[in-house]
Amino acid sequence: MPIDDFFFALELSDESSFDSMVADLAGTVLGHVGFPPAAIAELTSSLRGALSAGVRRGQHKCDVRFRAHSGELRIVVSFPGLTDWHATRALPPPPPTHGDDASV
Repeated sequence: MPIDDFFFALELSDESSFDSMVADLAGTVLGHVGFPPAAIAELTSSLRGALSAGVRRGQHKCDVRFRAHSGELRIVVSFPGLTDWHATRALPPPPPTHGDDASV
């Protein structure tokens, strides 16, 4: 089944929850849209790095946005006063279907 466009955003105000909560959320979103485990690990690691960089610069609030649109997934991390971090990946193709029977 093709993935519909979607937008999901979080505003985080406690850096102690950035790492684990956002990593879990990213893994769930990426898995839902069909990314393989290696791509999920790579993107989650990059996302964690972006969050850590903001915290090291003294930021305690950030916005994290996930947007799937026109066959791409874009993840953006925004800390006030800092340059946004972003990653864009092509969405994986939908899994092959096996005839018209949806139960297969």
